[in-house]
Amino acid sequence: MTAVAAAVENPSDLPFEETVMAPAVPPSPLRLALRRLWGGGLFGTPLNSVITLAYLGFIAVVVWPFLDWALVKAVWTGNGDACRQEVGQGACWAFVADKIRFILFGLYPGPEQGRSAAALLVMAGLIVATGIPALWRWPLLVAWGVGMAVVVILLGGGFGLAPVATDVWGGMTLSLLVFVAGVLMAAPLAVALALARRSKMGGLRLLSVLGIEITRGIPFIAVLYAATLLFPLMLPAGAAVDKLLRAQIAVSIFVAAFLAETLRAGLQAVPKGQYEAAYALGLSRWQTLRRIILPQAIRTVIPGIVNILLNVFQDTSLVLVIGLFDFLNAARVAANDTEWMGRHDEAYAFAALVYFTLCFFGSRYSLWLERHVSPHRRESR
Repeated sequence: MTAVAAAVENPSDLPFEETVMAPAVPPSPLRLALRRLWGGGLFGTPLNSVITLAYLGFIAVVVWPFLDWALVKAVWTGNGDACRQEVGQGACWAFVADKIRFILFGLYPGPEQGRSAAALLVMAGLIVATGIPALWRWPLLVAWGVGMAVVVILLGGGFGLAPVATDVWGGMTLSLLVFVAGVLMAAPLAVALALARRSKMGGLRLLSVLGIEITRGIPFIAVLYAATLLFPLMLPAGAAVDKLLRAQIAVSIFVAAFLAETLRAGLQAVPKGQYEAAYALGLSRWQTLRRIILPQAIRTVIPGIVNILLNVFQDTSLVLVIGLFDFLNAARVAANDTEWMGRHDEAYAFAALVYFTLCFFGSRYSLWLERHVSPHRRESR
């Protein structure tokens, strides 16, 4: 009793055990995402449940049979006989492997196809370099000029290379060339048209409006037909212009009209105070336009510009109407080979996969670039 009484009188002498509560472990992000998706997204409401079941039905009816045809039962190697041995088999990707050179380079002479491949790599490299904002300097423009000159020499010949007529240029190389050259030629014309449409000179503004609206109101295939049939009639007797060059001119005019309208919207979005601040700093009209106005206008309409560029790349398949075999039409012609007769499904599926991949990554790059160049979005992150 004496010890107990002493302990009561001196509580500090009692043994003390501190209990530490373990912090609650939050659920993993994956579990949270699955819970949110299942409870709030997939089956959160009756409407969401119906939509989810409809998608599952679509996958069961369409997607799985396609995957079964494209992957599970596909023939990956062999010749045409290997794809005809079994009834009900899947896709014959051996056809694509056998015809890949024709699909990429078209009718370009076989011994010289290395030049076409080099030209394709040069253009692809320049496009990738252009996608890096840190390289947006004058040297990049110089690289484009030198690179396109190298591409023309590689494809057409010269400096010791055997000449190759433009009639046999084709495949992915031709598609990328028509796209790249058309955009390069259209860009300065689009800026000029956009500025002319906002000009205070009535005559200049009227001409730009007529040019833009008439071109935008005409289907692209009609523009190609005009470049093929009408343009030669305007030339002097005996004069001739290469049909690929005529196609490039048609593409550049068509693209310039759409880009000009998009840039005009971007110019209208720039506050008037930006002009006044630039003039107050003593900048000339050219410096104001180049350093302040155009960068802001382009940054505002990046999604629209990328959308136009993706559409132009897909529209390059229309050069078939003037006798040029681009990537899509080369794939279609490859399926007419007697050894691979009837492989149009594989040809179009492969072309669709390539177009989808390029357009998908192009759209994702557009979203990244819009966040990267927007100061407001960078501050909010």
